[in-house]
Amino acid sequence: MTNTFQPQEQGFMTYPTDGWRKAMFKWPVQLWRLGLGPAMGQVMMVITHKGRKSGLPRRTMVEYYRLRDRPYVFSGWGKKSQWTQNLLADPSCTIQTARGTEGATAVPVTNDAELWEMYHLFMKYDPVLTRQFLELYGIEEDANDFVAKKDRYIAFRFDAADEVPLP
Repeated sequence: MTNTFQPQEQGFMTYPTDGWRKAMFKWPVQLWRLGLGPAMGQVMMVITHKGRKSGLPRRTMVEYYRLRDRPYVFSGWGKKSQWTQNLLADPSCTIQTARGTEGATAVPVTNDAELWEMYHLFMKYDPVLTRQFLELYGIEEDANDFVAKKDRYIAFRFDAADEVPLP
């Protein structure tokens, strides 16, 4: 059976497809490039990935937290977002945080125990944004419901790679 759940987009949590909303979501990467990376890099991470159609480097900034010394992220708009589709097509990427630049492999998180830990990690460090994410996906503020409805969203873990694949 195919899951037909659609996130309830509203207000700020509407996927930016064009215009000022799309430009606004690109500002953090520009701020990073202007030298503000170290200040933002404690919770924000720049992912450089390969465009699945163009093959060109693409960059996006996401909120992340570390679990067992690996970065973890949620895709706020699920598989709809371009960066998510690009990482699913080619998981090889470069990540930049306050720690520096490193090569990584984006691994979709599907393990229940790992998702349960992610839920608690994100609720600890950013409960406001995590609650908005849960509401968007029709998930109760409960780790068990979060795990039970894992087919509604996508999360990634970034495993270290031997080389930095993209500039």
